[in-house]
Amino acid sequence: MENRPLASLQTELDRATAQMEQNLPAEMVKMFEQSIQQVKASAGAAGLKAGAQAPDFSLTDQNGASMTLSELTVNGPVVLLFYRGVWCPFCNIALRAYQQASALFAEAGAQLVAISPQTPTYSASMKANNELGFPLLSDPRNEVAARYHLVFELPEALRGSYQSLGISLDEYHGDSLWKLPVPATYVIDRENMIRLAHVEADYKQRLEPSHVLDLLASRNDW
Repeated sequence: MENRPLASLQTELDRATAQMEQNLPAEMVKMFEQSIQQVKASAGAAGLKAGAQAPDFSLTDQNGASMTLSELTVNGPVVLLFYRGVWCPFCNIALRAYQQASALFAEAGAQLVAISPQTPTYSASMKANNELGFPLLSDPRNEVAARYHLVFELPEALRGSYQSLGISLDEYHGDSLWKLPVPATYVIDRENMIRLAHVEADYKQRLEPSHVLDLLASRNDW
């Protein structure tokens, strides 16, 4: 596979972090950081590890079409991206970065798939606005994310802050659970085994596409 330089995803995320800290009240930023630390301390949201079998699932994409993980992995590795939603600037940045590397993933024989708890309507909007070429699957009630051990409930103290920013998860998700997935990146092979697992409660930190591409380039038996 040809070596092509990719823009640093983390550099762009750091810019967004600085902008957020500049625009939001300091107390709100502090609450967000405290929430991140609480999620990190939660064993229930630690995520499945490399070497584990990836739970199979069938979910609908932004157009309402059903997609099944085991049917995708028959055709080669799947890069599975769990993200929070269209309302999260860091998720938009991350998915755009993977889109920018999409040709390289295709050359590596890998398929990009993203999952969030938002409804297909919001996924369709996100896909169009970011010109994404890969499917955005909707995970009602975070049921698939829970099987990957990624789900946490947003603390009551933060819900008002989210709503003050125009983020009502009940509207985006179509439920009243106020639960989110921890952002995660998985590489899943043809046998549905997890070959790479990156789970990070700090949504301002994401795995660089280049790291995933390096793994795909180095594989020799899957």
